[in-house]
Amino acid sequence: MSEDLSARSEGSSTESQRERDENASNSKASGSYKLRSKKLKHSDETEALEERLNGILCCAVCLDLPKSSVYQCRNGHLVCSDCFNHLLADAQLRMGTAVCPSCRTLISKDLCVRNLVVEKAVSELPVTCQACSTTFPRCLRDIHEKEICLERKSQCCYSRIGCPWVGPFKKKAEHEKRCAQPKKKGSEIKKTLTTLPYEEKANELYRLCNILAADEIAYNDLQLLGPYHTDEYYIRYETFRFCAFGMEWEVRAHVNNNEADPTLSSERTLSYQLLLKEPI
Repeated sequence: MSEDLSARSEGSSTESQRERDENASNSKASGSYKLRSKKLKHSDETEALEERLNGILCCAVCLDLPKSSVYQCRNGHLVCSDCFNHLLADAQLRMGTAVCPSCRTLISKDLCVRNLVVEKAVSELPVTCQACSTTFPRCLRDIHEKEICLERKSQCCYSRIGCPWVGPFKKKAEHEKRCAQPKKKGSEIKKTLTTLPYEEKANELYRLCNILAADEIAYNDLQLLGPYHTDEYYIRYETFRFCAFGMEWEVRAHVNNNEADPTLSSERTLSYQLLLKEPI
């Protein structure tokens, strides 16, 4: 009889211990589920906030977040510096006036001001690197893409003599060790040399838009006269005086430290200087 009671007590204690373990595991699972749901909810709220900020702070022309300076019209509509210069350049080419794309009010470099608060807010928004999937503030994007990211697109150091290799930065050193381009003959390298890269053409177009975005532009056909030999043994060229913006100007050019005699060498470069010929 006593043996039956002891067996029953042991069985009941085992069942109670099992129930306690199950309750503890259930409580842990529910706690982890609640924590995970809180994290998911927080991440969803953060993403929703970022999307709303992107819609508020985006440029009114390209509908993208500004990458540099931000200008605003008199009514507060935002335009990034690239689109702002494009609007002014387009108005100059049409011989008209530039207007805000949102409210149609007049815009110019005198009427519009920079919005520093928006610039700082945009610079702190998170962005993800498309190459390595690392997230960081937008103000660090240029540094990351040019110096830190190991997956960034890189060219071989012998690309100027025709090496076509383009790949991730982490493989650049390995490729340059076995690159065959510096071992080729001059005639072979001459055949593979490329023209001006696309990036440099894009930079030239960007500078042209900045010039055309100026409030006033003057055009003159100039002819260099000379050559004249100076006391510093430079060969100088100069133009007639011409009028622009109600003032007289002159352009001078001199041959840089290259061979001046065309019978010895035809490789020469010129440096230009714009001179104002009347007091301000």
